[in-house]
Amino acid sequence: MAAPGYTEVDKSEDIKVLHSMGYAQELERRLSRFSNFAVSFSIICILSGGINSLAQATSGAGGIGIGIGWLVGCFVSLTFAVAMSQISSAYPTAGGLYHWGSILGNRGTGWVTAWLNLLGLITVLGAINVGTWTFFVGAFGASLGIENTITTQTIFLIIITGGQALINHLGIKLTAKLTDFSGYLIFFGAILIAVVCLVSAESWDIGRLFTFTNYSGEPGGNVWPAVSSWWVFALGLLLPIYTITGYDASAHTSEETLKAASSVPRAMVMSVIWSALFGYLFLASFVLMIPNMDEAAKQGWNVFFWAFDQQVNPGIKEFVYIVVFLAQLLCGLATVTSASRMIFAFSRDGGLPASNALAKVSPKYRTPVAAIWTAAVLSVLFVWGSSLVSVAGTSAYTIVVSCTVIFLFLSFTVPIVLGLMAWGTPKWDKMGPWNMGRGVFTLFAVLSLISMVLIFIIGIQPPNDWALYITVGFFILTAIIWFGFEKRRFQGPPIGDIVAARQAAIKAAEQAVGETGR
Repeated sequence: MAAPGYTEVDKSEDIKVLHSMGYAQELERRLSRFSNFAVSFSIICILSGGINSLAQATSGAGGIGIGIGWLVGCFVSLTFAVAMSQISSAYPTAGGLYHWGSILGNRGTGWVTAWLNLLGLITVLGAINVGTWTFFVGAFGASLGIENTITTQTIFLIIITGGQALINHLGIKLTAKLTDFSGYLIFFGAILIAVVCLVSAESWDIGRLFTFTNYSGEPGGNVWPAVSSWWVFALGLLLPIYTITGYDASAHTSEETLKAASSVPRAMVMSVIWSALFGYLFLASFVLMIPNMDEAAKQGWNVFFWAFDQQVNPGIKEFVYIVVFLAQLLCGLATVTSASRMIFAFSRDGGLPASNALAKVSPKYRTPVAAIWTAAVLSVLFVWGSSLVSVAGTSAYTIVVSCTVIFLFLSFTVPIVLGLMAWGTPKWDKMGPWNMGRGVFTLFAVLSLISMVLIFIIGIQPPNDWALYITVGFFILTAIIWFGFEKRRFQGPPIGDIVAARQAAIKAAEQAVGETGR
């Protein structure tokens, strides 16, 4: 049944746009504008990254890390979302970034973009669910008698990631209902925490939000090594930058979204804006609740639980923890959706091993079942395997996760820069309905490029200095694989005459999954 206001003419237009890019409507198109927004909003999940990574600010520059740093970091993320929104309106397909990188550049830039985004999504899925585990142990571990070991963590990850994959397997309708609920839950949770913190605070010292203190080194529980004042503030920007990511999910679910060319770009931008605003609301309130900033900084990664133990009524505290934990579970659910659509889209064009299997869509559930379970299994294997290996005394998991967001933002940057160069050329001579104009797009594209430089510089500082070597190593390996093997084999997405030649295959693929809308 079509959503209110969505007619058969609208559906026909959505499918027509997809056909013009050489693809069949195999996935089920039923996500409303809010549902598309909710997928990205759920992956960003300020109740996940904003809480689990809170020490990057409180054990860095102190209150100003939230009062000013959160806003600066969120604006950095917004520059990417605004620039990508223009491109997503013109090319609303699953695995959006991969297609943008191919169409606006060439099959080589598309292939690199796909791998950057895919590696980022798989490792982010693992990191999100590890964060959920860490929160679960901190909130409920003692009362349940559960210890934080590799074995218990792995069992927990298998259970929740398997559940997230199963829900995705059963169809986009169920997933959309839960991610819609997640969207409302995050709004509610942010307001709840803000109210609890403000009520529990001994006083409201607003000036604390603009007070700078260098807590690097021992005063901040060694979350950051001892660095200068400028550097500790810059490092604290990783809290909002690393939290406000994942909004590319709106693009990845384009083929399941109603009126995608207008719904996707709006959802992408608004998911960042609302996350920034509501994240600021509850994080600023949390800082005001802290009884002593120096003592809070010493707590390091345990600062959230420490402050709630100090100030909040036990019954209310447990209720807040349940809300946050549920939101974090749904964050992982939405990330499985995003990662699986990227795998599906890349495999559809032969970009991965076993592409034929990974690109298959279930006629019953209209979901890329193999892609869903592959994303889930790979994320668990990544966490398990990397947690068992250490490099120079540091867990390989920690080292790789520090690269994850660099890879993701690089996958955003490539098509943005290509779009800047392709605007007005035959590669990009037709804009979608979401059209900001060349001047605005150029501004945000340039700001994105500057932001990428900033993210890379602060992302490879100690204790994440291994990220530099991994990133350089990735590009060396990528060049070897591309020029040695893939350049001759990989054809990229269909363009030109190939699109017209695929119309019969498109019709057959749609008949195979029961799609009747034309």
